[in-house]
Amino acid sequence: MPQQQPSDVSMRDLLASCAAASAVSTPPRQAPAEERAERDEAAGGTGPEEQETRHAA
Repeated sequence: MPQQQPSDVSMRDLLASCAAASAVSTPPRQAPAEERAERDEAAGGTGPEEQETRHAA
């Protein structure tokens, strides 16, 4: 079995590259406000703004 050579990469660099890869490959968690407004409008205006005005009435 070949003997492993020590790596020149520090743990800090390794963790930073893993965090960067995760950030690049993960889709955004929430749609931009404009898209949410369009989606809520298409669903009949059930967004948070509409719900607040319904409860206030």
